[in-house]
Amino acid sequence: MFDRDRWDEILQALTANKFRTFLTAFGVFWGITILVLLLALTNGLKNGVTADFGNFATNSMFMWTQRTSKPYKGMPKSRWFSYKLDDVAAIKSEIPNLKYVSPRNQLGGFQGSNNVIRGTKTGAFEIYGDYPEYIKQQPMDILKGRFISYSDINTKRKVCVIGTDVVKGLYEKDEEILGSYIKINGVNFMVVGTFKMSNNQGNREQDANTIYIPFTTFGQAFNRGDRVGWMAITAVDGVSITSLKNQIFDLMKARHKIAPDDDRAIGHFDLSEQFERVNGLFTILSIVGYFVGALVLMSGIIGISNIMLIVVKERTKEIGVRRALGASPWTIKSQILQESLILTILSGMVGISFAAGVIWLFNYLLDMSGPVENFANPSVSMQVIFTALFILIVSGLLAGLIPANSATKMKPVDALRIE
Repeated sequence: MFDRDRWDEILQALTANKFRTFLTAFGVFWGITILVLLLALTNGLKNGVTADFGNFATNSMFMWTQRTSKPYKGMPKSRWFSYKLDDVAAIKSEIPNLKYVSPRNQLGGFQGSNNVIRGTKTGAFEIYGDYPEYIKQQPMDILKGRFISYSDINTKRKVCVIGTDVVKGLYEKDEEILGSYIKINGVNFMVVGTFKMSNNQGNREQDANTIYIPFTTFGQAFNRGDRVGWMAITAVDGVSITSLKNQIFDLMKARHKIAPDDDRAIGHFDLSEQFERVNGLFTILSIVGYFVGALVLMSGIIGISNIMLIVVKERTKEIGVRRALGASPWTIKSQILQESLILTILSGMVGISFAAGVIWLFNYLLDMSGPVENFANPSVSMQVIFTALFILIVSGLLAGLIPANSATKMKPVDALRIE
């Protein structure tokens, strides 16, 4: 039940010495501000670093061939071998819990020699031969037209999907793109779509300079046959690709007569493993943020506890009178606890609001200045806010506990004698 007299007493007690109350509250304000800002900056660093993974499905790995390092079954050391399309089919059929297995081939190199011509314009672009599943592993926004289809794969159509920088390099403004033709290493391809990477993440410059064509067309047009340059392999949700990769390696070694203990013959990059390492690092940083923020907040809580002890000392005679008039120990204790709790929560809420304003300012400046390497969108979740509020409530109760116990231990007669 709302007790107006009680609240008037609390307000009077907190405003009796405004400057002292302000300095006491500032410790809690600063502690909770540091806590929230540390977590927001940690999250901003995490967002910036994980953006380097782009939008590629993080439960994935890339796999390619390298020279063998050991002789095996009459095959010499240091030999080259190539994956074939039937290796892709074998992986799909023999390894469970795989979502996508995408064979890929590449032509040219970013900022390499000019390999694409349209009219009088030329450019050096990345050319990839892919299957339709690849867009599910590396999400991209189709701006016009479509991506590669299985109809293109089966009929080996000479069609392509081009990035935004390819459009800028080969086309005039407002020029019709879909249905036009570009020449890749002397072979004409019709443009059926344009794209940009989703959320503008990953290696933006290289992605925008990319051209995708059907894998089968790539093999026919550039004399690759059914050879596969490398594969992008994604596991189903709930199963880590890291737990499956050794089965895939063993299968490939058996199919290509590679020694079972030859770990150098198959190159790979485990995106899932790297992503888990990054997440683990930032989990530790978040714990450190909580720890440092809690230490700073604790100094403010100690300040409140000390001030409440002084307040209890100053109000000793008042407490003695109330006890003599029949006030119970719990009534006295609850008022001290309530004063401590209100002071802590009010100063903490102001600190959270101030931290939110600083975070908004950070994001505003980032939007104005453009992307910053390894740092993006500093923010905190509502879970962090609720955690901070919980810490404030517990801290407020702890700060008032010692003064409250001190107030109730004194006998009314002794309290009335104190001048």
